[in-house]
Amino acid sequence: MNVARRVFEFLKAGSQAHAQWDYEVSMSILKNRKKLLILIALLLPICVVSFLEAGDMLGSKTAYAPAFYSTNIFLISIAIGLCAGLITGCIGAGGGFVITPALMAAGVKGILAVGTDLFHIFAKAIMGTAVHKKLGNVSVKLALAFLVGSGGGTFIGGYINKSLYDYDPLLSEAFISLVYAVLLGFLGFYALNDFLRARKSKDTGDAHASSSQGLTDLAVKVQNLKVAPMINFDEDFVPGGRRISGVVVALGGVIVGLMAAIMGVGGGFITFPMFVYVFGISSMTTVGTDILQIIFTAGLAAIPQYAIYGYVFYTLAMGMLLGSLIGIQVGALTTKVVKGIHIRGFYAVSILAGFINRVATLPKKMVELEMINISKPVVTTIESIGNIIFWVVVGFFAVWVIAKFITNIGTLRGEEESVAPVLVKEEA
Repeated sequence: MNVARRVFEFLKAGSQAHAQWDYEVSMSILKNRKKLLILIALLLPICVVSFLEAGDMLGSKTAYAPAFYSTNIFLISIAIGLCAGLITGCIGAGGGFVITPALMAAGVKGILAVGTDLFHIFAKAIMGTAVHKKLGNVSVKLALAFLVGSGGGTFIGGYINKSLYDYDPLLSEAFISLVYAVLLGFLGFYALNDFLRARKSKDTGDAHASSSQGLTDLAVKVQNLKVAPMINFDEDFVPGGRRISGVVVALGGVIVGLMAAIMGVGGGFITFPMFVYVFGISSMTTVGTDILQIIFTAGLAAIPQYAIYGYVFYTLAMGMLLGSLIGIQVGALTTKVVKGIHIRGFYAVSILAGFINRVATLPKKMVELEMINISKPVVTTIESIGNIIFWVVVGFFAVWVIAKFITNIGTLRGEEESVAPVLVKEEA
């Protein structure tokens, strides 16, 4: 149980760090007129085409993806981005985990959902990155070693997804759904247990301790591995700095790149806890390096692995970007008038909704793959129930947050500056 608990805290910390990155990037776009004009210029032709209900999808295998691009699918993409943004902004974690399952629940096939989500992350990072603010905290050697590994990992992950899809699109669907079901199930049930314990102990959830400043036992062991080349880092934070094997850092990058390319999540949710808890790197250096790796890892995964093979639905990516910018702003403002314990509960429920949705698709996929023998009406009903639960939970959360925002708009008006999600706090 202790190991599982540590894994949960590891993944939750990464999810929160990725949400912080998402928030900063979104605010960077919203506060910059030039970036907003670029976004409008990109969206304008998409809107025109969508309302004309024209244009077959270029690339991909249209038999296994939405057959054509329409106004409805564009509006759905905005809604998905909006919900993910509300979750990221209000809860401070978990929004990125919802996008790929939501796209799949809307009828977009797994490999296309993964590629589109990665491209959405890459586009957002390029448009709104705040790297210039934190480059002073980036260890160039660490970044290079990590990116060598993550670049290789994206090719491995992309190869796995493409190979499964080429062999059998149904197998690809089942694989991606299974990966998400395992991750979301683990996170969701532990988050629910965390919420119930906090509620029982009268913990309001309004304050959360940041990660320990000291090294974990695992980090000490990792830094004691003397495998050349050795990399010096954190000279500005620790007298004499610290050292770690570049090979170890690169292997960590492989894991991040692999997960990013398979799941379409950018890898940021793994990088932060890996750097802090496993490598023993200060959070200041970690934040800057993590921002850089998201740009390059998402780019390497999205373009060479998916876009050039036609597995990116560009119009959906832009729709999600637009929706998420609005959602994050509203969600972050709403944290000022919502109790922390409620946020903790919604985090658990939203993750579990994604878990139920992906698990509910597996029986049908297994029947179609002839792995089990259950009547099609039964498995179709199970899948439909999973979809309904997912959309009801996500929709209810979105309506609740927007309602809280509207009813408290008088209180929120006059605030000069938006705050980051309450669950996301950078270490001093």
